[in-house]
Amino acid sequence: MRDTVYFLVFEGFADWQAALALCEIRRPGDWLVQTVGFSRAAVTSMAGLNVQPDLSLEQLDPQRAALLIVPGGHLWLRGEGEAAVAAIRQLHVAGAPVAGIDCGVLALARAGLLDRCRHTGNWPGQIAAQVPSYAGADQYDSQVLAVSDGGVISASHLGSVEFAREVIHVLDLYSAADREHWYRLFKHAQLPPWCVGEAVAA
Repeated sequence: MRDTVYFLVFEGFADWQAALALCEIRRPGDWLVQTVGFSRAAVTSMAGLNVQPDLSLEQLDPQRAALLIVPGGHLWLRGEGEAAVAAIRQLHVAGAPVAGIDCGVLALARAGLLDRCRHTGNWPGQIAAQVPSYAGADQYDSQVLAVSDGGVISASHLGSVEFAREVIHVLDLYSAADREHWYRLFKHAQLPPWCVGEAVAA
């Protein structure tokens, strides 16, 4: 039963990039969200938050994984994190979608997941410069801030709202209309129809 969303944490991870997505995942109460570290040792995020991982990578359960979220961080720019890359590949092969934002996209590329699906990232050329094995340049879409294809969500560091929208869609949260209202609210501050009357009354 795929009931768990895993969120990868490590020293210096960019904690804000998936915040909107994680809030919406937890809102319905249908999903368990667990932090996963390279070990169970506490880590400090880029913004200085101390996080004690719920699990280590070795404890990931591919059969329970509804999604794995990989945030950005300098770890990926240094070419480190091979254990996480292996886990990303394993979960995807087992049928779980994976999502990377900012330099977390580099981990998806190292796992070989971007060679045959439409994807995006921070800027054209970054992935090829960082990942010699990358063979998906012709699938790169520079016109979007986030995209989902083939069980892989990728997003620019500027696309946290778009990233959340793709996560919401992949997990089938809310109706299609409500997802669009959600996006307009957080991206453009356009109140959904059910809030307009309340705003006027206030």
